[in-house]
Amino acid sequence: MLANLNGWHLLIVLAVILLLFGAARLPALARSVGQSARILKGEMRHAPKTAGAEADSPATAVQAPAATPADTRSSS
Repeated sequence: MLANLNGWHLLIVLAVILLLFGAARLPALARSVGQSARILKGEMRHAPKTAGAEADSPATAVQAPAATPADTRSSS
């Protein structure tokens, strides 16, 4: 899908972004995108450590719901 994009397409997309957001707001937009990417990268790096700790704690364990009378009836 994106294989058909070339340099001219990228130039047109950048021009549309410049028209939509304006030159004054682009640095703030780029800064917020970079900050979000850093936060996401940091969270992904720490995710396996915290996911393993949370799975071991009994407070976060998921229990199967109790069977209701409708679940125990046979479908005869």
